[in-house]
Amino acid sequence: MKIAIVGAGAMGSRYGYMLHKAGNKVTLIDAWKQHVDIINKEGLTVEENGALSKVKIPAMLPEDAKEVPDLIILFTKSMGLEPMLKSIKNILGKNTRVLCLLNGLGHNETIAKYVDRKNILMGVTLWTAGLAGPGHVVLTGDGSLEVQNNDPSMKVEAKEICSILSQAGLNAHYSEDVLFSIWRKACVNGTLNSSCTILDCNIKEFGELKEAPQLIRNIIKEFAEVAAKYGVKLNVEEVAEGIEKIYDPSQAGAHYPSMHQDLIQNHRLTEIDYINGYVSRKGKEFNINTPYNDLITDIVHAKEQLIIK
Repeated sequence: MKIAIVGAGAMGSRYGYMLHKAGNKVTLIDAWKQHVDIINKEGLTVEENGALSKVKIPAMLPEDAKEVPDLIILFTKSMGLEPMLKSIKNILGKNTRVLCLLNGLGHNETIAKYVDRKNILMGVTLWTAGLAGPGHVVLTGDGSLEVQNNDPSMKVEAKEICSILSQAGLNAHYSEDVLFSIWRKACVNGTLNSSCTILDCNIKEFGELKEAPQLIRNIIKEFAEVAAKYGVKLNVEEVAEGIEKIYDPSQAGAHYPSMHQDLIQNHRLTEIDYINGYVSRKGKEFNINTPYNDLITDIVHAKEQLIIK
């Protein structure tokens, strides 16, 4: 299958590598020119369990993409989604399926401006990865992937894509309620990504804090109240216990979440407005008090101003 990874950062590079290794024709598309140039010149450096390998996968800037793929997997940053969709409009074919695996909430409405609803798939992934530098991806741990079609008539096609992803070792399965899973993952990001970024720590270090249990439950409670307005029922204690399992180093405890990678490590803007900020914004819209998410959003934005000059 011809697959374009749009947003070939840490996670996009991981998916691109695994799909390429499984025999698919993969193209990496990213706006970071240095990253693209190094991949094309030297290959993608893949670091896995301490071993390094170089993998030749074509990479290009969005404006240089010409070939229409069978499947586009979106891994852009949330704030870059609409600009990216505008820049790749030439490869959004009539029958091109578009799978959104972005962190955060509210992306479906943005994609629908550019892609026929029947071609949109939404997903949630629990894989992790990091970038050691341009052209150098670090693979950590195992993961899984849920996928569901937007249009009810496209269930068979969605299951076929799940099969292709699973053949690449991505542990994909078809979901009957991916919206629930998207909100549940947003709770993970809304507790761990933002907290580790504010506190400058990894997931294990955060989990060892005596304040962590109550803090994550207070954040999740606000997510649950907003999610209920969309017909999504989240059990606060169940979600919290799932997050607490991630503290284990054998899971993702040693991992610095993507928001930490963006702001602390690479001095880039974060996706806070599409995670805690989304809950804060929708809380105001629905007249729901969200003091924890309001404060977290403000603190991360303040930290962005201090770090990004």
